[in-house]
Amino acid sequence: MKNLSFYICCFFFYCVFGWLYEVFLEVVVYRWGFSNRGVLFGPYLPVYGFGALLFILTVYRFVKEKSAKEKILRIPLVFLGCALLATALELVTSYLCEAVLGYWPWQTYVDYAINFEGRIALSPSIRFGLGGILFLYVFQPMLDKLLSKAALIWPGAVIVTVMLIDAVASFLMP
Repeated sequence: MKNLSFYICCFFFYCVFGWLYEVFLEVVVYRWGFSNRGVLFGPYLPVYGFGALLFILTVYRFVKEKSAKEKILRIPLVFLGCALLATALELVTSYLCEAVLGYWPWQTYVDYAINFEGRIALSPSIRFGLGGILFLYVFQPMLDKLLSKAALIWPGAVIVTVMLIDAVASFLMP
């Protein structure tokens, strides 16, 4: 079991990674132009951090420290676990954001063929599963190695402080 600072640093890394991913899609792929994604001022999306922690604490055990053959055989299970967990997180987050903010801060899926209330849809769920495979098979093992050598107490404390200040400021000055 890792310490709390490890999980805080993973959370923050994936919050920033998610923000960069969303901005890349918005600017480069869709060519909509730049806008700050999410509800906070900083360059991070907490839903990606929470999703990553969910994957790490539940699905990662099916990948971590397994033989190459076992890892390959478990890809369908990892895909399904990530797709279901991320979709459930997106659904719950949409309801929480709507309750707190009056809206959810991402596009609705009403135009997608298979969707539920425009909050979740099959196509993004498939992307969540594929992204989860990439995340758990490629990024997280590298981050495990990187963070195992780092002193994480102070970075973890700074991250929590910065994000809490940002959250308070974001909600006081929407």
